[in-house]
Amino acid sequence: MYPRLLELGPITIYSYGVLLAAAYLVGLKLALVRSQSRGLDANKMMDLGIYIIISALVGAKAMLLIVDFDYYTSSSAQFLSLIRSGGVFYGGLLVSVIVAFWFLKKHRMNTWNVCDAFAPGIALGHAVGRLGCLMAGCCYGSPTDLPWGITFTNTLAAANVGTPLNTLLHPTQLYESFAELTILLILIGTERKGPRFAGRTFWLYIVLYGLSRFAIEFYRGDPRGMVFDLLSTSQFIATLLVPLGSLMLIYLFRTNSPDTPSTRGRRTQTA
Repeated sequence: MYPRLLELGPITIYSYGVLLAAAYLVGLKLALVRSQSRGLDANKMMDLGIYIIISALVGAKAMLLIVDFDYYTSSSAQFLSLIRSGGVFYGGLLVSVIVAFWFLKKHRMNTWNVCDAFAPGIALGHAVGRLGCLMAGCCYGSPTDLPWGITFTNTLAAANVGTPLNTLLHPTQLYESFAELTILLILIGTERKGPRFAGRTFWLYIVLYGLSRFAIEFYRGDPRGMVFDLLSTSQFIATLLVPLGSLMLIYLFRTNSPDTPSTRGRRTQTA
């Protein structure tokens, strides 16, 4: 664990920030590569990617503030610590989806075609981003005696995000990174198998991520806010998104004709 990657005089470069930037870049790159085969406008896709990155950052921080409102409003120092904190992924996802839908409607782009192009990139970017969480010590797991447990020792992580030191913990950051890579492989590997229709890849991602996140939350040890004193905030959101994603898959399957190479190109630029 190396929260502070290096120091250049008065400038400190944090490992989380570097890996977060890498996560957005690799995710956007994959989305742009996939967009080419779908006949999507490269410039508009790049603009959309920038909107998504900014809105995801804002949404993740906003959700973190809401979940731990008492903590971050207890003092000006704690409020400023939001800058160093990673944020809540679901907050970034929800806000970026809203902004993306607005952008797509404004530019009359095919909503589900674009979402399908971006979904694997989101999974890849998230997998890289969770390595940043591991380096920073945030999103840590609960105590465990399993042989693959990890121990954090860096006092900066404890000061920044309250990471327990010298205690064997579930490597929940790696759990989620591996889960996202698995989801990525499933999305890519099954995209041309079974019924093909616009929106399938995106909503399948929503379902698979919701299921994996719900399970991983049981092994998290950091404060994340509780809903009804029963579920964590992310688990509660997952209980909403998984059924929604399942219903959308059924709806789109029933209402859209299967995509074929010839029809995808003609439908790309329709609203």
